[in-house]
Amino acid sequence: MDDTDKKLLSQLQRDIPIVERPWTLFGLPEDETLRRVQALKASGVIRQISAIFDTRSLGYQSALVAVQCDPQREETVAAVINRHPGVSHNYARNHAYNLWFTLAVSPQSRLGLEGAVERLRRQTGVSQMRLLPALRLFKIGVELDVEGAGADKLQPAYSEAQRREPTPLTPREIEFVRVMQRDLPLVPEPFAATGFPMRELQQTALAMRASGRMRRLSAVLRHRQAGFGANVMGVWDARHCSEEEIQRLGERMAAFRAVSHCYLRPTYPDWPFNLFTMIHGRAIADCEAVLAEISRQTGLTRFAALYSTREYKKTRVEYFTEAESLWEQS
Repeated sequence: MDDTDKKLLSQLQRDIPIVERPWTLFGLPEDETLRRVQALKASGVIRQISAIFDTRSLGYQSALVAVQCDPQREETVAAVINRHPGVSHNYARNHAYNLWFTLAVSPQSRLGLEGAVERLRRQTGVSQMRLLPALRLFKIGVELDVEGAGADKLQPAYSEAQRREPTPLTPREIEFVRVMQRDLPLVPEPFAATGFPMRELQQTALAMRASGRMRRLSAVLRHRQAGFGANVMGVWDARHCSEEEIQRLGERMAAFRAVSHCYLRPTYPDWPFNLFTMIHGRAIADCEAVLAEISRQTGLTRFAALYSTREYKKTRVEYFTEAESLWEQS
């Protein structure tokens, strides 16, 4: 990648305008922008370009789930878990809880979140599955620093303040979600095939953003291909902190550019960590440096670094499809 590619990737990660010819708005000739984006997609740096929606604001329930299983069965267990269409991420990590996946279920689910996790536990036969829903969201928004602008820089990101309590979507809004969650075609007029007139598409997108249902329309990168070979889930023991202290700590952690996700989650007798930070770096040393600086700035000294050792699944949840119903019936 040259410097122009890197600048383009930074722009694509932030937002893509919903206009008839969006590729004219990136400071390059349209054909050059398209050529570069197509090449970045073909090389695997760009995973997908689509609208990113807030699961909870759409009425879905979601949670991170920690799994403790026999390492010899890890691949088999992961394969069973991955069959659920609401599983978007599934990673092996260096901990006794060695599998970590995210699960989302729709308002129409007969099983619900806890029921789906219990079925997965029975199907896999694992010894333990811990449900770790987000109790508070401080930040969610992966923007890899491909230009090297700085590792500790406050970034605008989707947070709890932008969420709204879920309300039922209209059939037209559901159709908007269905078409905008698809990978954007790399053609001069990529929105022409959505079935929405441009004015309606723009108005619906504005309303979706205002309601917290849609975060943005942007590119999602493959971390390793973009030069970020390490990622760590830094988990922190802040059980002794007051509600006000938790809020302050979460906001401080979220201010790190290298931190893409920051949540407050529940604890268990065998799991004392309640603040979660996802950190991305070009190497393990970069992640370790961010962890050390977070510890210094927050005063939290009891933490664990869970590095991903294998990616079993990484995709986007597809909302309002029949796949979940078919899985529950099977």
